[in-house]
Amino acid sequence: MSAEQYQSTFIQEQFADRIGGSGYGKDTNIYKFEKIKRAKVAAKKAHPDVELIDMGVGEPDEMADAGIVAKLAEEAAKPENRGYADNGIAEFKQAAAKYLQEVFSVDGIDPETEVLHTIGAKPALAMLPTVFINPGDVTIMTVPGYPVMGTHTKYLGGEVFNVQLTKENNFLPDLDAIPEAIARRAKLLYLNYPNNPTGAAATIEFFEKVIAWAKKFGVIVVHDAPYAALTYDGAKPFSFLSVPGAKDVGVELHSLSKSYNMTGWRIGFIAGNPLIVKAFGDVKDNNDSGQFIAIQKAAAYGLANPQITEAISAKYSRRHDLLVAALNEIGFRAEKPKGSFFLYVEAPKGIVGGQRFESAEDFSQYLIRENLISTVPWDDAGKFVRFSVTFIAQGEAEEARVINEIKRRLTDVQFEF
Repeated sequence: MSAEQYQSTFIQEQFADRIGGSGYGKDTNIYKFEKIKRAKVAAKKAHPDVELIDMGVGEPDEMADAGIVAKLAEEAAKPENRGYADNGIAEFKQAAAKYLQEVFSVDGIDPETEVLHTIGAKPALAMLPTVFINPGDVTIMTVPGYPVMGTHTKYLGGEVFNVQLTKENNFLPDLDAIPEAIARRAKLLYLNYPNNPTGAAATIEFFEKVIAWAKKFGVIVVHDAPYAALTYDGAKPFSFLSVPGAKDVGVELHSLSKSYNMTGWRIGFIAGNPLIVKAFGDVKDNNDSGQFIAIQKAAAYGLANPQITEAISAKYSRRHDLLVAALNEIGFRAEKPKGSFFLYVEAPKGIVGGQRFESAEDFSQYLIRENLISTVPWDDAGKFVRFSVTFIAQGEAEEARVINEIKRRLTDVQFEF
């Protein structure tokens, strides 16, 4: 064996079991998003002159507001902002507490003890299991959903229990269906409303039930709320923390990524129970040295100007109206969500007299391959595909053109539902 081969073998044997151990990198399975990426590349290569309409990207299609960008430039030029931010600046925490009060009617949040900035919501979700999970503990997740908290629970030797979000239950988890033995071992319950990917919204009654259930079984509630300010048709932004008792059992995560077109800026916050926030801060202090102070100050400017989000919501609402109408004319059963920029619809069974779709993934791959329309499939609880209204389009006329083009492409065949 050569020295190079030995070194390669030596490294291969050192990988932690949590990422695959000695088998790391040898898995031949192709994951969903990689399949989508490959299919898009193949479709563009096969049809170089046809526009690929990307309805799968969960990322805003526009820049952050000019005022936020200007504030960043102003603050970035100040030498006092150049250093480590550690667990954040008071100005951002105060802005976050005021934002919760003004936009979500959440009273009584102490910015000093009940708010901390995060470098986006994803790192916060990744860190929270470190605060609570010991080997053998359980995190309860909803599927379909965002898996990062479950991934880190497993890294720590914990277990994940999945609860399906079904159309029959309005895409809310059935807490009564969770076995009591699981509930008593659980440390964390993860929720996300408005929901990715279903677009479903939670109700006061549902959160009241969550709080009572959490108190009964001693479970911490983590509500991930990056889409909470993106609401439509008169629905007001709604926070878990606005429900009496919520702060007794949990925390809420907010992010400016989706509501302020600031995905790459990586800024958000955690708010709620002061003991949880304190413990999270201790873990965070051992993971990062804080987000750039100028970004925090620019974000504080954004939080103080919620009309920025209101304008973004109006655009997404308009696009949802167009997309829902177009899909329903084709035969889909699409319902406009109350929040988020996602539209979640059941996949057709197949094409009349032609191809069958055994899964949502089959249909999603068909859309990319044959129609150059990219969506995200979900087969966790039924066969659904997720459209995102963050497609690239400048202005209302261009939005209408894109939707009409989708409709034209999808009426080349007749789908069976």
